[in-house]
Amino acid sequence: MTGTAPPLANHSARYLVSHFGLLWRVTRNELATRYAGSILGLLWFLLSPVLMLATYGAVYLFIFRVSTTGLTPGVYVLYIFAGLVPFLSTSEALALGVPSVVTNRSVLSNTVFPIDLAPAKAVLGSQGVMVVGLAIILVGMTLSGRLAWTVLLLPLLWVLHALAILGVLWVLALVNVVFRDLPNFLNVFLMLMLVASPIAYTPAMVPRSLGVLLRLNPFSYLVMAYQSILVLGRPPSAAHCVVLLVGSLSLFFFGSWFFARAKRVMIDYV
Repeated sequence: MTGTAPPLANHSARYLVSHFGLLWRVTRNELATRYAGSILGLLWFLLSPVLMLATYGAVYLFIFRVSTTGLTPGVYVLYIFAGLVPFLSTSEALALGVPSVVTNRSVLSNTVFPIDLAPAKAVLGSQGVMVVGLAIILVGMTLSGRLAWTVLLLPLLWVLHALAILGVLWVLALVNVVFRDLPNFLNVFLMLMLVASPIAYTPAMVPRSLGVLLRLNPFSYLVMAYQSILVLGRPPSAAHCVVLLVGSLSLFFFGSWFFARAKRVMIDYV
């Protein structure tokens, strides 16, 4: 009798299980190297997102003076943060992950650190923004007395978010091998995504004629989910949850399958 192959036998995702310890150590060492030589060192890992969020908060709170019904100015800033933090983390992951196969060409023949983990390293390294940003939001919501039970859904949403981005990067990292203009297109795409996602405005502020743009923007579903469970204190609708669950897992497993199958051909172009 022939044994049945494990479900992830032909997927890059198998390395997340078998090599996670190595992935963690490599990512940690790379972060330490990135800030080596600077006066504050790894403290920049915390200060960078704090300063960026503080800047956005000051702009919207004191300059634009945007307000929305049911939210105080301070909580509205936290509402913006709840959408901005995952956007900043996603932007960093894409910026590091899209060229990751090309920039890690030295490990192509390395059997200790599979090239499949290069995009995963970018996703893991970008989680510092999430850790710091979410901590600020949770502290702010606690101090405002509005922290709700829905925060218990945060770990699941966070995992689905990371899996979706990793799936996308497994595809784009290989596409970038033969289409080196992709990072330039990515910069433009991220600018459009920032405007088209309901980060600094609520879906209710969008004219009905433009509402289709939110529904066609997959990142909008993540933004609204974070804002809903962290700040508004209500879980996403059942339809919203289905879109997030099915969409994230589909992206992850397709990207995992695509990278494992296509890397043998694409890597010849590196």
